[in-house]
Amino acid sequence: MAAPPPPAEPVVVALRAEAVRLGFSRMGIAATGEPPHHEAFRDWLGRGLAGPTGTWLTSHEPLRRSPSAVLEGARSIVMLATDHATAVPVAGRGRGRVARYAWGDDYHDILRERLNTLAAWLESQLPGCRAHGVVDSAPLAERDFAWLAGLGWFGKNTMLIDPDAGSYFLLSALLTDADLPADSPLQFDHCGTCTACLDACPTGALPEPRILDASRCISSLTIEARGPIPPHLREGLGDWVFGCDVCQEVCPWNRHAPGTTDPAFQPRAGATSLPLADLLRLDEAAFRQRFRGSPLLRAKRRGLLRSAAIALGNRPDPAAFEALVAALGDAEPVVRGAAAWALGRWRAGTDADLASRAAAALRERAPVEADDSVRGEIGAASAGPAREP
Repeated sequence: MAAPPPPAEPVVVALRAEAVRLGFSRMGIAATGEPPHHEAFRDWLGRGLAGPTGTWLTSHEPLRRSPSAVLEGARSIVMLATDHATAVPVAGRGRGRVARYAWGDDYHDILRERLNTLAAWLESQLPGCRAHGVVDSAPLAERDFAWLAGLGWFGKNTMLIDPDAGSYFLLSALLTDADLPADSPLQFDHCGTCTACLDACPTGALPEPRILDASRCISSLTIEARGPIPPHLREGLGDWVFGCDVCQEVCPWNRHAPGTTDPAFQPRAGATSLPLADLLRLDEAAFRQRFRGSPLLRAKRRGLLRSAAIALGNRPDPAAFEALVAALGDAEPVVRGAAAWALGRWRAGTDADLASRAAAALRERAPVEADDSVRGEIGAASAGPAREP
């Protein structure tokens, strides 16, 4: 079948209007071809900086060279930005922080439905053309094509930054074999001499401008890592249990981010943080029920509870003591190990009563623990003198 002829400009104007009507915030168009930063991506993989997703990214790297791997014959990529910032984040003692984009419903489901509708609209306007939408799951260099489409520049925190909207937005793409007129990339860098994001990262995951070490990134560790979080990084997690917004929170370009009133992104039950003790009490069925339709399912129960225990180790809450002790007997070794580490922090803390109770809980669990890695966590948590009150 011959490719459809290039559309008239009014079709593109109508496409932008339809995208906004469906709930997308902004749109840009990029021509297909090899992503301009693909060799830098290969170098990043070669340096071992991909962290928990390294295996998947490496195996799909060859496919990222051409958008035709996603849609054969693709000529244009419609890149769409969707603002997601809503309420002001509120945390507190005994509560775990969640990245803003995950406060509401799962953006994959939200944006995929909108993309499918937009694809059907474009195909109806240009009979004979094909369109296919993707949200995260395809081997596509979304940020590169979003830059080509004029949706922002690459900030030093690696995020795409829009001069009028900051970086609190999600990217999705609509590939088509229609030859749409491309927009122009932003040929400037407004980060200047600012290093706020690099300086603020709690785990040192931004070793240099525009380079992310995902093996140290809190978002990567809390969402993608399935095993224990390396001990030397745990304190840096603070009270984050799913994702992290620190490098965006300190970015001056987010001071006036427009945000959104879209109901799909509003905090569920009005909460922007989660009670840690309640998380530790969730069994598998309760976890799936509690977070049905939420991005937090991505971390799986063991990952979320592991992070909740670490958060309690960093920010002790006496009201969560019993839940933390109960987590020492959880079915998942990674949760038991994190609980042991947290109780070790309490044992070495300044609250004499909590320190004594934490030490007793560790002593009681040690003889019955069968997993070697957890036994190691308990041993490390029980070693050394407790801090003086």
